Amino acid sequence: MAPSRSRLLPVLAIAAATFAMLAGCSKSPSPEHKSEAPAPAVNVEWTKFVDEFIDAYFAANPSFAVQSGKHEFDGQLADWTPEGIQKEIARLEQSRQRAVGFQDGTLSPEERFQRDYLISRVDNDLFWLRDARAPFTNPSWYFNAGLDPSTYVTVPYAPADQRLRAFIKYAQQIPGAVAQIKKNVPMPLPKTFIDFSSKSFGGFVDFYRQDVPQAFAEVQDAGLKKQLAEVIEPAAKAMQDYAKWIAAQKPGKSDAYVLGPERFAAMVRMTENVTTSVDKLEEIGRADLERNLAALAEACKQYAAGATIEKCIEKMNADKPTGGAVEGARAQLAQLRQFIVDHDVVTIPGTEEALVMEAPAYRRQNFAYINIPGPYEKNLPSVYYIAPPDTSWSKAEQEAYVPGRADLLFTSVHEVWPGHFLQFLHSNRAPWRFGQLFVGYAYAEGWAHYAEELMIEKGLASGAPEMHIGQLLNALLRNVRYMCAIGLHTKGMTVDQCEQMFKEKAYQDAGNARQQAARGTYDPAYLNYTMGKLMIRKLRADWATTRGGEQAWKQFNDEFLSYGGPPIPLVRAQMLKGPAGELF
Repeated sequence: MAPSRSRLLPVLAIAAATFAMLAGCSKSPSPEHKSEAPAPAVNVEWTKFVDEFIDAYFAANPSFAVQSGKHEFDGQLADWTPEGIQKEIARLEQSRQRAVGFQDGTLSPEERFQRDYLISRVDNDLFWLRDARAPFTNPSWYFNAGLDPSTYVTVPYAPADQRLRAFIKYAQQIPGAVAQIKKNVPMPLPKTFIDFSSKSFGGFVDFYRQDVPQAFAEVQDAGLKKQLAEVIEPAAKAMQDYAKWIAAQKPGKSDAYVLGPERFAAMVRMTENVTTSVDKLEEIGRADLERNLAALAEACKQYAAGATIEKCIEKMNADKPTGGAVEGARAQLAQLRQFIVDHDVVTIPGTEEALVMEAPAYRRQNFAYINIPGPYEKNLPSVYYIAPPDTSWSKAEQEAYVPGRADLLFTSVHEVWPGHFLQFLHSNRAPWRFGQLFVGYAYAEGWAHYAEELMIEKGLASGAPEMHIGQLLNALLRNVRYMCAIGLHTKGMTVDQCEQMFKEKAYQDAGNARQQAARGTYDPAYLNYTMGKLMIRKLRADWATTRGGEQAWKQFNDEFLSYGGPPIPLVRAQMLKGPAGELF
Protein backbone atom coordinates (compact mmCIF):
# COMPACT_ATOMS: atom_id res chain seq x y z
CA MET A 1 0.00 0.00 0.00
CA ALA A 2 0.97 3.62 -0.35
CA PRO A 3 3.26 4.78 2.46
CA SER A 4 1.54 6.99 4.95
CA ARG A 5 2.91 10.50 4.71
CA SER A 6 -0.29 12.03 3.25
CA ARG A 7 1.75 12.95 0.20
CA LEU A 8 0.52 10.50 -2.40
CA LEU A 9 -3.19 10.65 -3.29
CA PRO A 10 -4.62 14.13 -3.24
CA VAL A 11 -0.69 13.13 -2.21
CA LEU A 12 7.31 20.22 -3.61
CA ALA A 13 15.03 26.94 -5.36
CA ILE A 14 17.97 26.23 -6.26
CA ALA A 15 20.35 28.12 -3.94
CA ALA A 16 23.45 30.05 -4.82
CA ALA A 17 26.77 28.40 -4.03
CA THR A 18 27.27 30.78 -1.14
CA PHE A 19 24.20 29.27 0.55
CA ALA A 20 25.35 25.67 0.23
CA MET A 21 26.12 25.56 3.95
CA LEU A 22 22.39 26.02 4.63
CA ALA A 23 21.38 22.79 2.91
CA GLY A 24 20.09 21.27 6.14
CA CYS A 25 17.73 24.14 7.06
CA SER A 26 14.09 24.52 6.14
CA LYS A 27 14.71 26.45 2.96
CA SER A 28 15.65 24.95 -0.37
CA PRO A 29 19.13 23.32 -0.47
CA SER A 30 21.27 23.52 -3.56
CA PRO A 31 20.86 20.63 -6.02
CA GLU A 32 23.36 17.92 -6.82
CA HIS A 33 22.02 17.03 -10.29
CA LYS A 34 24.37 18.95 -12.53
CA SER A 35 23.65 19.79 -16.13
CA GLU A 36 26.40 19.12 -18.65
CA ALA A 37 25.72 22.50 -20.25
CA PRO A 38 26.77 25.69 -18.50
CA ALA A 39 23.91 26.93 -16.34
CA PRO A 40 22.80 30.55 -16.24
CA ALA A 41 22.98 32.43 -12.97
CA VAL A 42 20.68 31.26 -10.21
CA ASN A 43 17.20 32.72 -10.55
CA VAL A 44 16.65 34.21 -7.11
CA GLU A 45 12.98 34.86 -7.82
CA TRP A 46 12.43 31.19 -8.57
CA THR A 47 14.10 30.20 -5.31
CA LYS A 48 11.92 32.65 -3.43
CA PHE A 49 8.76 31.43 -5.18
CA VAL A 50 9.43 27.78 -4.27
CA ASP A 51 10.03 28.60 -0.62
CA GLU A 52 6.87 30.70 -0.52
CA PHE A 53 4.93 27.89 -2.17
CA ILE A 54 6.08 25.38 0.46
CA ASP A 55 5.21 27.76 3.31
CA ALA A 56 1.75 28.41 1.84
CA TYR A 57 1.21 24.69 1.29
CA PHE A 58 1.97 23.98 4.93
CA ALA A 59 -0.44 26.70 6.06
CA ALA A 60 -3.23 25.33 3.85
CA ASN A 61 -2.48 21.70 4.75
CA PRO A 62 -1.33 21.71 8.39
CA SER A 63 -1.61 17.94 8.85
CA PHE A 64 0.77 17.49 5.90
CA ALA A 65 3.14 19.93 7.59
CA VAL A 66 2.98 17.95 10.86
CA GLN A 67 3.68 14.65 9.08
CA SER A 68 6.62 16.36 7.38
CA GLY A 69 7.99 17.33 10.79
CA LYS A 70 6.84 20.96 11.03
CA HIS A 71 5.40 20.83 14.53
CA GLU A 72 4.48 24.48 14.80
CA PHE A 73 1.33 23.25 13.00
CA ASP A 74 0.57 20.58 15.62
CA GLY A 75 -3.11 20.00 16.36
CA GLN A 76 -4.40 21.99 13.38
CA LEU A 77 -6.76 20.74 10.69
CA ALA A 78 -7.32 22.21 7.24
CA ASP A 79 -10.41 24.25 6.41
CA TRP A 80 -12.77 21.65 4.94
CA THR A 81 -15.68 23.97 4.38
CA PRO A 82 -16.67 24.40 0.71
CA GLU A 83 -15.33 27.94 0.91
CA GLY A 84 -12.03 26.73 2.36
CA ILE A 85 -11.63 24.07 -0.32
CA GLN A 86 -12.43 26.58 -3.06
CA LYS A 87 -9.86 28.96 -1.56
CA GLU A 88 -7.25 26.19 -1.80
CA ILE A 89 -8.18 25.50 -5.41
CA ALA A 90 -7.77 29.20 -6.21
CA ARG A 91 -4.38 29.27 -4.44
CA LEU A 92 -3.17 26.29 -6.45
CA GLU A 93 -4.40 27.76 -9.73
CA GLN A 94 -2.63 31.03 -8.98
CA SER A 95 0.56 29.18 -8.03
CA ARG A 96 0.43 27.22 -11.26
CA GLN A 97 0.06 30.39 -13.27
CA ARG A 98 3.04 31.95 -11.51
CA ALA A 99 5.18 28.82 -12.04
CA VAL A 100 4.35 28.69 -15.75
CA GLY A 101 5.42 32.32 -15.96
CA PHE A 102 9.04 31.35 -15.28
CA GLN A 103 10.18 30.92 -18.87
CA ASP A 104 12.89 28.47 -19.99
CA GLY A 105 15.31 31.24 -20.86
CA THR A 106 15.28 32.58 -17.30
CA LEU A 107 15.96 29.22 -15.63
CA SER A 108 18.88 26.81 -15.53
CA PRO A 109 18.25 23.22 -16.72
CA GLU A 110 17.94 22.16 -13.08
CA GLU A 111 15.45 24.91 -12.37
CA ARG A 112 13.38 23.96 -15.42
CA PHE A 113 13.14 20.43 -14.02
CA GLN A 114 12.13 21.91 -10.68
CA ARG A 115 9.46 24.07 -12.30
CA ASP A 116 7.95 21.08 -14.11
CA TYR A 117 8.08 19.05 -10.88
CA LEU A 118 6.25 21.79 -8.96
CA ILE A 119 3.62 22.22 -11.67
CA SER A 120 3.01 18.47 -11.68
CA ARG A 121 2.41 18.58 -7.92
CA VAL A 122 -0.07 21.42 -8.34
CA ASP A 123 -1.86 19.57 -11.15
CA ASN A 124 -2.08 16.48 -8.94
CA ASP A 125 -3.87 18.38 -6.20
CA LEU A 126 -6.07 20.26 -8.66
CA PHE A 127 -7.27 17.01 -10.19
CA TRP A 128 -8.46 15.56 -6.89
CA LEU A 129 -9.85 18.81 -5.47
CA ARG A 130 -11.30 20.48 -8.56
CA ASP A 131 -11.78 17.90 -11.29
CA ALA A 132 -12.63 14.75 -9.31
CA ARG A 133 -14.26 16.78 -6.48
CA ALA A 134 -13.03 14.15 -4.03
CA PRO A 135 -13.87 16.13 -0.85
CA PHE A 136 -17.52 16.16 -1.95
CA THR A 137 -17.83 12.64 -3.35
CA ASN A 138 -15.40 10.35 -1.53
CA PRO A 139 -15.14 10.10 2.29
CA SER A 140 -11.81 8.25 1.99
CA TRP A 141 -10.23 11.52 0.78
CA TYR A 142 -10.23 12.84 4.35
CA PHE A 143 -7.98 10.05 5.59
CA ASN A 144 -5.25 11.33 3.28
CA ALA A 145 -6.06 14.96 4.01
CA GLY A 146 -5.37 15.04 7.74
CA LEU A 147 -7.96 13.05 9.69
CA ASP A 148 -5.35 10.51 10.82
CA PRO A 149 -3.72 11.56 14.15
CA SER A 150 -1.11 8.80 14.18
CA THR A 151 1.82 11.25 14.16
CA TYR A 152 0.89 12.48 17.64
CA VAL A 153 0.22 9.01 19.00
CA THR A 154 2.87 6.77 17.41
CA VAL A 155 5.77 9.05 16.37
CA PRO A 156 8.01 10.02 19.33
CA TYR A 157 9.06 13.36 17.85
CA ALA A 158 8.71 15.10 21.22
CA PRO A 159 8.06 14.23 24.89
CA ALA A 160 4.72 12.53 25.47
CA ASP A 161 3.20 15.53 27.24
CA GLN A 162 3.94 17.80 24.27
CA ARG A 163 2.43 15.31 21.84
CA LEU A 164 -0.59 14.88 24.11
CA ARG A 165 -1.23 18.65 24.04
CA ALA A 166 -1.17 18.45 20.22
CA PHE A 167 -3.54 15.50 20.22
CA ILE A 168 -5.95 17.30 22.58
CA LYS A 169 -6.00 20.29 20.24
CA TYR A 170 -6.66 17.93 17.32
CA ALA A 171 -9.39 16.02 19.17
CA GLN A 172 -11.22 19.23 20.12
CA GLN A 173 -11.84 19.82 16.40
CA ILE A 174 -13.07 16.33 15.53
CA PRO A 175 -16.79 16.76 16.24
CA GLY A 176 -16.88 19.84 14.00
CA ALA A 177 -14.73 18.18 11.34
CA VAL A 178 -16.97 15.10 11.22
CA ALA A 179 -20.05 17.30 10.96
CA GLN A 180 -18.40 19.11 8.04
CA ILE A 181 -17.54 15.83 6.30
CA LYS A 182 -21.14 14.68 6.69
CA LYS A 183 -22.31 17.96 5.19
CA ASN A 184 -19.76 17.88 2.36
CA VAL A 185 -20.46 14.33 1.14
CA PRO A 186 -24.17 13.95 0.40
CA MET A 187 -26.00 10.66 0.22
CA PRO A 188 -26.54 8.34 -1.48
CA LEU A 189 -23.07 6.83 -1.93
CA PRO A 190 -21.96 3.60 -3.63
CA LYS A 191 -22.06 0.59 -1.32
CA THR A 192 -18.27 0.28 -1.31
CA PHE A 193 -17.93 3.89 -0.08
CA ILE A 194 -20.46 3.23 2.68
CA ASP A 195 -18.67 0.06 3.79
CA PHE A 196 -15.28 1.79 3.78
CA SER A 197 -16.58 4.77 5.72
CA SER A 198 -18.50 2.82 8.34
CA LYS A 199 -15.50 0.60 9.11
CA SER A 200 -12.84 3.29 8.90
CA PHE A 201 -14.61 6.02 10.82
CA GLY A 202 -15.86 3.38 13.25
CA GLY A 203 -12.27 2.22 13.72
CA PHE A 204 -11.42 5.58 15.27
CA VAL A 205 -13.78 4.89 18.17
CA ASP A 206 -11.72 2.18 19.86
CA PHE A 207 -8.52 3.96 18.80
CA TYR A 208 -9.58 7.11 20.66
CA ARG A 209 -11.02 5.33 23.71
CA GLN A 210 -8.40 2.62 24.15
CA ASP A 211 -5.21 3.16 22.15
CA VAL A 212 -4.77 6.89 22.79
CA PRO A 213 -4.98 6.77 26.63
CA GLN A 214 -2.63 3.79 26.61
CA ALA A 215 -0.16 5.58 24.32
CA PHE A 216 -0.02 8.54 26.71
CA ALA A 217 -0.09 6.52 29.96
CA GLU A 218 3.38 7.79 30.90
CA VAL A 219 2.17 11.40 31.14
CA GLN A 220 1.97 12.39 34.79
CA ASP A 221 0.37 15.83 34.40
CA ALA A 222 -3.08 15.49 35.97
CA GLY A 223 -4.36 18.57 34.18
CA LEU A 224 -3.45 17.15 30.79
CA LYS A 225 -5.03 13.81 31.68
CA LYS A 226 -8.22 15.64 32.62
CA GLN A 227 -8.22 17.58 29.34
CA LEU A 228 -7.75 14.33 27.40
CA ALA A 229 -10.69 12.73 29.20
CA GLU A 230 -12.83 15.76 28.36
CA VAL A 231 -12.10 15.72 24.61
CA ILE A 232 -11.76 12.02 23.86
CA GLU A 233 -15.37 11.00 24.39
CA PRO A 234 -16.93 13.76 22.22
CA ALA A 235 -14.45 12.86 19.45
CA ALA A 236 -15.18 9.14 19.78
CA LYS A 237 -18.93 9.72 19.85
CA ALA A 238 -18.76 11.91 16.73
CA MET A 239 -16.95 9.15 14.87
CA GLN A 240 -19.27 6.48 16.24
CA ASP A 241 -22.41 8.38 15.32
CA TYR A 242 -21.18 9.09 11.80
CA ALA A 243 -20.12 5.47 11.28
CA LYS A 244 -23.52 4.21 12.42
CA TRP A 245 -25.37 6.81 10.41
CA ILE A 246 -23.54 6.12 7.17
CA ALA A 247 -23.83 2.34 7.66
CA ALA A 248 -27.60 2.76 7.83
CA GLN A 249 -27.82 4.67 4.55
CA LYS A 250 -29.29 3.06 1.49
CA PRO A 251 -26.62 2.71 -1.22
CA GLY A 252 -26.98 4.77 -4.36
CA LYS A 253 -26.23 3.75 -7.93
CA SER A 254 -23.73 0.91 -7.93
CA ASP A 255 -21.55 2.68 -10.53
CA ALA A 256 -21.74 6.18 -9.04
CA TYR A 257 -17.99 6.07 -8.33
CA VAL A 258 -17.04 5.77 -12.05
CA LEU A 259 -14.69 8.48 -13.33
CA GLY A 260 -15.34 7.69 -16.98
CA PRO A 261 -12.73 7.51 -19.79
CA GLU A 262 -12.10 11.25 -20.05
CA ARG A 263 -11.57 11.92 -16.34
CA PHE A 264 -9.57 8.72 -15.94
CA ALA A 265 -7.24 9.86 -18.74
CA ALA A 266 -7.06 13.27 -17.06
CA MET A 267 -6.14 11.54 -13.79
CA VAL A 268 -3.09 9.74 -15.20
CA ARG A 269 -2.08 12.87 -17.14
CA MET A 270 -2.46 15.38 -14.30
CA THR A 271 -1.20 13.19 -11.47
CA GLU A 272 1.57 11.24 -13.26
CA ASN A 273 2.36 13.14 -16.51
CA VAL A 274 1.34 10.03 -18.50
CA THR A 275 -0.39 10.86 -21.80
CA THR A 276 -0.69 7.27 -23.09
CA SER A 277 -4.26 6.46 -24.16
CA VAL A 278 -6.43 4.40 -21.81
CA ASP A 279 -6.78 1.67 -24.43
CA LYS A 280 -3.00 1.46 -24.81
CA LEU A 281 -2.57 1.39 -21.03
CA GLU A 282 -5.00 -1.53 -20.85
CA GLU A 283 -3.05 -3.41 -23.52
CA ILE A 284 0.24 -2.81 -21.67
CA GLY A 285 -1.21 -3.96 -18.37
CA ARG A 286 -2.75 -7.10 -19.82
CA ALA A 287 0.60 -8.07 -21.34
CA ASP A 288 2.32 -7.80 -17.94
CA LEU A 289 -0.47 -9.81 -16.32
CA GLU A 290 0.02 -12.60 -18.86
CA ARG A 291 3.81 -12.46 -18.38
CA ASN A 292 3.43 -13.01 -14.65
CA LEU A 293 0.81 -15.74 -15.04
CA ALA A 294 3.21 -17.64 -17.32
CA ALA A 295 6.03 -17.20 -14.80
CA LEU A 296 3.76 -18.50 -12.02
CA ALA A 297 2.94 -21.61 -14.02
CA GLU A 298 6.65 -22.27 -14.56
CA ALA A 299 7.52 -21.72 -10.88
CA CYS A 300 4.75 -24.08 -9.81
CA LYS A 301 6.14 -26.79 -12.10
CA GLN A 302 9.34 -26.64 -10.07
CA TYR A 303 7.69 -26.34 -6.66
CA ALA A 304 4.67 -28.65 -6.97
CA ALA A 305 5.08 -30.74 -10.12
CA GLY A 306 1.80 -32.12 -11.38
CA ALA A 307 -0.36 -29.95 -9.09
CA THR A 308 -2.79 -27.31 -10.24
CA ILE A 309 -1.85 -23.67 -9.77
CA GLU A 310 -4.39 -23.47 -6.96
CA LYS A 311 -2.87 -26.46 -5.13
CA CYS A 312 0.63 -25.06 -5.67
CA ILE A 313 -0.37 -21.76 -4.06
CA GLU A 314 -2.20 -23.58 -1.29
CA LYS A 315 1.00 -25.47 -0.52
CA MET A 316 3.03 -22.26 -0.46
CA ASN A 317 0.49 -20.46 1.74
CA ALA A 318 0.25 -23.37 4.18
CA ASP A 319 3.74 -22.44 5.41
CA LYS A 320 2.63 -19.59 7.69
CA PRO A 321 5.08 -17.24 9.41
CA THR A 322 6.00 -18.34 12.91
CA GLY A 323 4.14 -16.30 15.49
CA GLY A 324 1.86 -14.67 12.94
CA ALA A 325 2.37 -12.02 10.27
CA VAL A 326 3.76 -9.30 12.56
CA GLU A 327 6.37 -11.56 14.17
CA GLY A 328 7.16 -13.14 10.81
CA ALA A 329 7.79 -9.74 9.19
CA ARG A 330 10.08 -8.68 12.03
CA ALA A 331 12.23 -11.73 11.44
CA GLN A 332 12.42 -11.04 7.70
CA LEU A 333 13.71 -7.47 7.78
CA ALA A 334 17.26 -8.16 8.94
CA GLN A 335 17.59 -10.90 6.30
CA LEU A 336 16.43 -8.57 3.53
CA ARG A 337 18.72 -5.73 4.56
CA GLN A 338 21.73 -8.03 4.58
CA PHE A 339 20.81 -9.36 1.14
CA ILE A 340 20.83 -5.82 -0.26
CA VAL A 341 24.31 -5.23 1.17
CA ASP A 342 25.71 -8.60 0.09
CA HIS A 343 24.40 -8.32 -3.47
CA ASP A 344 25.12 -4.60 -3.94
CA VAL A 345 21.52 -3.92 -4.96
CA VAL A 346 21.21 -0.25 -4.01
CA THR A 347 22.89 2.11 -1.57
CA ILE A 348 21.45 2.21 1.96
CA PRO A 349 22.07 5.87 2.88
CA GLY A 350 21.68 5.62 6.65
CA THR A 351 21.43 3.39 9.70
CA GLU A 352 17.69 3.78 10.31
CA GLU A 353 15.55 0.69 10.86
CA ALA A 354 11.80 0.08 10.61
CA LEU A 355 9.61 -1.27 13.39
CA VAL A 356 6.74 -3.71 12.75
CA MET A 357 3.39 -3.35 14.52
CA GLU A 358 -0.25 -4.34 14.14
CA ALA A 359 -2.27 -1.76 12.20
CA PRO A 360 -4.72 0.38 14.19
CA ALA A 361 -8.41 -0.40 13.74
CA TYR A 362 -9.12 2.60 11.51
CA ARG A 363 -6.39 1.61 9.00
CA ARG A 364 -7.23 -2.02 8.23
CA GLN A 365 -8.72 -1.73 4.76
CA ASN A 366 -5.48 -3.06 3.28
CA PHE A 367 -3.08 -5.70 4.57
CA ALA A 368 0.04 -3.57 5.08
CA TYR A 369 1.40 -0.03 4.96
CA ILE A 370 4.35 1.89 6.38
CA ASN A 371 4.35 5.17 8.27
CA ILE A 372 7.58 7.08 7.60
CA PRO A 373 8.64 10.25 9.46
CA GLY A 374 8.91 13.35 7.30
CA PRO A 375 12.10 15.06 6.14
CA TYR A 376 12.14 17.60 8.97
CA GLU A 377 12.21 14.82 11.58
CA LYS A 378 15.48 13.44 12.86
CA ASN A 379 16.31 10.00 14.30
CA LEU A 380 12.71 8.75 14.46
CA PRO A 381 11.48 5.23 13.68
CA SER A 382 9.33 4.24 10.74
CA VAL A 383 6.58 1.72 11.47
CA TYR A 384 5.56 -1.08 9.10
CA TYR A 385 1.93 -1.86 9.98
CA ILE A 386 0.23 -5.18 9.25
CA ALA A 387 -3.54 -5.58 9.56
CA PRO A 388 -5.11 -8.61 11.22
CA PRO A 389 -8.08 -10.24 9.46
CA ASP A 390 -11.54 -8.77 9.92
CA THR A 391 -13.16 -10.47 12.92
CA SER A 392 -16.54 -10.42 11.15
CA TRP A 393 -15.24 -12.86 8.53
CA SER A 394 -15.58 -16.62 8.83
CA LYS A 395 -12.79 -18.52 10.58
CA ALA A 396 -11.66 -19.98 7.26
CA GLU A 397 -11.47 -16.52 5.64
CA GLN A 398 -9.52 -15.16 8.61
CA GLU A 399 -6.99 -18.00 8.39
CA ALA A 400 -6.64 -17.59 4.63
CA TYR A 401 -6.01 -13.84 5.05
CA VAL A 402 -2.70 -14.46 6.84
CA PRO A 403 -0.20 -14.98 4.00
CA GLY A 404 2.40 -17.69 3.73
CA ARG A 405 6.02 -16.83 4.60
CA ALA A 406 7.01 -16.43 0.96
CA ASP A 407 4.11 -14.12 0.20
CA LEU A 408 4.78 -12.08 3.35
CA LEU A 409 8.48 -11.82 2.43
CA PHE A 410 7.64 -9.78 -0.65
CA THR A 411 5.25 -7.60 1.28
CA SER A 412 8.24 -6.87 3.52
CA VAL A 413 10.35 -6.21 0.41
CA HIS A 414 7.68 -3.80 -0.84
CA GLU A 415 7.19 -1.91 2.41
CA VAL A 416 10.75 -1.88 3.80
CA TRP A 417 13.84 -3.40 2.09
CA PRO A 418 14.42 -2.16 -0.58
CA GLY A 419 10.90 -0.75 -1.06
CA HIS A 420 9.19 2.25 0.53
CA PHE A 421 11.40 2.54 3.60
CA LEU A 422 14.64 2.61 1.63
CA GLN A 423 13.10 4.87 -1.01
CA PHE A 424 12.16 7.43 1.66
CA LEU A 425 15.64 7.19 3.22
CA HIS A 426 16.80 8.48 -0.16
CA SER A 427 14.02 11.03 -0.69
CA ASN A 428 14.54 12.50 2.79
CA ARG A 429 18.12 13.17 1.69
CA ALA A 430 17.21 14.58 -1.74
CA PRO A 431 19.18 17.76 -2.49
CA TRP A 432 16.03 19.83 -3.05
CA ARG A 433 13.61 20.29 -0.16
CA PHE A 434 10.61 20.17 -2.48
CA GLY A 435 11.67 16.69 -3.64
CA GLN A 436 11.90 15.53 -0.03
CA LEU A 437 8.35 16.67 0.67
CA PHE A 438 6.36 15.71 -2.42
CA VAL A 439 6.67 12.10 -3.50
CA GLY A 440 4.19 10.91 -6.11
CA TYR A 441 1.99 7.82 -6.05
CA ALA A 442 3.49 6.07 -9.10
CA TYR A 443 7.04 7.00 -8.06
CA ALA A 444 6.66 5.54 -4.57
CA GLU A 445 4.49 2.54 -5.37
CA GLY A 446 6.23 1.94 -8.67
CA TRP A 447 9.60 1.80 -6.92
CA ALA A 448 8.33 -0.53 -4.18
CA HIS A 449 6.76 -2.87 -6.73
CA TYR A 450 9.84 -2.69 -8.98
CA ALA A 451 11.90 -3.60 -5.90
CA GLU A 452 10.05 -6.93 -5.56
CA GLU A 453 11.06 -8.07 -9.04
CA LEU A 454 14.54 -6.55 -8.62
CA MET A 455 15.16 -8.80 -5.61
CA ILE A 456 14.18 -11.84 -7.68
CA GLU A 457 16.51 -10.71 -10.46
CA LYS A 458 19.35 -10.38 -7.91
CA GLY A 459 18.79 -13.95 -6.69
CA LEU A 460 16.63 -13.72 -3.56
CA ALA A 461 14.62 -16.78 -4.64
CA SER A 462 17.57 -18.70 -6.06
CA GLY A 463 16.90 -22.39 -5.51
CA ALA A 464 13.61 -21.64 -3.71
CA PRO A 465 10.74 -21.57 -6.22
CA GLU A 466 8.22 -21.00 -3.43
CA MET A 467 9.86 -17.60 -2.87
CA HIS A 468 9.41 -16.76 -6.55
CA ILE A 469 5.76 -17.77 -6.21
CA GLY A 470 5.43 -15.32 -3.31
CA GLN A 471 6.81 -12.51 -5.48
CA LEU A 472 4.56 -13.43 -8.39
CA LEU A 473 1.44 -13.41 -6.23
CA ASN A 474 2.30 -9.88 -5.18
CA ALA A 475 2.88 -8.93 -8.82
CA LEU A 476 -0.41 -10.48 -9.91
CA LEU A 477 -2.24 -8.62 -7.14
CA ARG A 478 -0.91 -5.34 -8.59
CA ASN A 479 -1.65 -6.48 -12.16
CA VAL A 480 -5.29 -7.03 -11.27
CA ARG A 481 -5.47 -3.69 -9.47
CA TYR A 482 -4.27 -2.11 -12.70
CA MET A 483 -6.82 -3.95 -14.82
CA CYS A 484 -9.65 -3.27 -12.35
CA ALA A 485 -8.86 0.46 -12.14
CA ILE A 486 -9.23 0.74 -15.91
CA GLY A 487 -12.13 -1.70 -16.04
CA LEU A 488 -14.17 -0.20 -13.19
CA HIS A 489 -13.73 3.40 -14.30
CA THR A 490 -13.70 3.18 -18.11
CA LYS A 491 -14.93 -0.21 -19.32
CA GLY A 492 -18.13 -0.94 -17.39
CA MET A 493 -16.61 -3.62 -15.16
CA THR A 494 -18.65 -4.30 -12.02
CA VAL A 495 -17.24 -4.66 -8.51
CA ASP A 496 -18.29 -8.32 -8.52
CA GLN A 497 -16.40 -8.91 -11.78
CA CYS A 498 -13.34 -7.21 -10.34
CA GLU A 499 -13.55 -9.32 -7.18
CA GLN A 500 -13.76 -12.46 -9.30
CA MET A 501 -10.71 -11.34 -11.28
CA PHE A 502 -8.72 -11.02 -8.06
CA LYS A 503 -9.65 -14.59 -7.22
CA GLU A 504 -9.05 -16.08 -10.67
CA LYS A 505 -6.04 -14.11 -11.95
CA ALA A 506 -4.33 -13.00 -8.72
CA TYR A 507 -5.32 -16.10 -6.71
CA GLN A 508 -6.44 -13.99 -3.77
CA ASP A 509 -8.45 -15.35 -0.87
CA ALA A 510 -12.07 -14.21 -0.53
CA GLY A 511 -11.38 -11.52 2.07
CA ASN A 512 -8.52 -9.93 0.17
CA ALA A 513 -10.41 -10.11 -3.13
CA ARG A 514 -13.37 -8.33 -1.57
CA GLN A 515 -11.18 -5.59 -0.05
CA GLN A 516 -9.16 -5.07 -3.22
CA ALA A 517 -12.19 -4.84 -5.51
CA ALA A 518 -13.80 -2.29 -3.21
CA ARG A 519 -10.59 -0.26 -3.09
CA GLY A 520 -10.68 0.16 -6.85
CA THR A 521 -13.86 2.21 -6.55
CA TYR A 522 -12.49 4.81 -4.11
CA ASP A 523 -8.81 4.63 -5.16
CA PRO A 524 -8.87 4.61 -8.97
CA ALA A 525 -5.17 5.49 -9.03
CA TYR A 526 -4.16 2.12 -7.60
CA LEU A 527 -3.07 1.18 -11.10
CA ASN A 528 0.06 3.20 -10.20
CA TYR A 529 1.78 0.18 -8.65
CA THR A 530 2.10 -1.62 -11.97
CA MET A 531 2.17 1.51 -14.12
CA GLY A 532 5.05 2.93 -12.09
CA LYS A 533 6.93 -0.38 -12.10
CA LEU A 534 6.65 -0.71 -15.88
CA MET A 535 7.91 2.84 -16.44
CA ILE A 536 10.89 2.25 -14.13
CA ARG A 537 11.78 -1.05 -15.81
CA LYS A 538 11.61 0.55 -19.27
CA LEU A 539 13.74 3.48 -18.08
CA ARG A 540 16.30 1.10 -16.57
CA ALA A 541 16.50 -0.91 -19.78
CA ASP A 542 17.00 2.21 -21.91
CA TRP A 543 19.45 3.83 -19.48
CA ALA A 544 21.57 0.71 -18.83
CA THR A 545 21.90 -0.23 -22.51
CA THR A 546 24.86 2.12 -22.96
CA ARG A 547 26.26 1.59 -19.46
CA GLY A 548 27.00 -2.11 -19.29
CA GLY A 549 23.56 -3.57 -18.60
CA GLU A 550 23.02 -5.27 -15.24
CA GLN A 551 26.38 -4.20 -13.85
CA ALA A 552 25.04 -0.62 -13.90
CA TRP A 553 21.77 -1.39 -12.10
CA LYS A 554 22.96 -0.21 -8.69
CA GLN A 555 24.04 3.09 -10.23
CA PHE A 556 20.64 3.32 -11.92
CA ASN A 557 18.78 2.60 -8.69
CA ASP A 558 20.77 5.19 -6.75
CA GLU A 559 20.30 7.89 -9.38
CA PHE A 560 16.60 7.15 -9.79
CA LEU A 561 16.05 7.51 -6.04
CA SER A 562 18.01 10.76 -5.86
CA TYR A 563 15.28 12.91 -7.41
CA GLY A 564 12.86 12.83 -4.48
CA GLY A 565 9.58 11.73 -6.02
CA PRO A 566 8.50 13.50 -9.22
CA PRO A 567 6.38 11.92 -11.95
CA ILE A 568 8.47 9.21 -13.59
CA PRO A 569 8.31 10.81 -17.06
CA LEU A 570 10.20 13.80 -15.60
CA VAL A 571 12.87 11.49 -14.17
CA ARG A 572 13.11 9.77 -17.55
CA ALA A 573 13.79 13.08 -19.26
CA GLN A 574 16.51 13.86 -16.71
CA MET A 575 18.28 10.51 -16.82
CA LEU A 576 18.26 10.00 -20.58
CA LYS A 577 20.33 12.63 -22.28
CA GLY A 578 18.55 13.29 -25.56
CA PRO A 579 15.07 12.18 -26.66
CA ALA A 580 13.23 10.45 -23.80
CA GLY A 581 11.40 8.01 -26.07
CA GLU A 582 8.45 5.82 -25.06
CA LEU A 583 7.41 5.49 -21.42
CA PHE A 584 6.50 1.80 -21.67
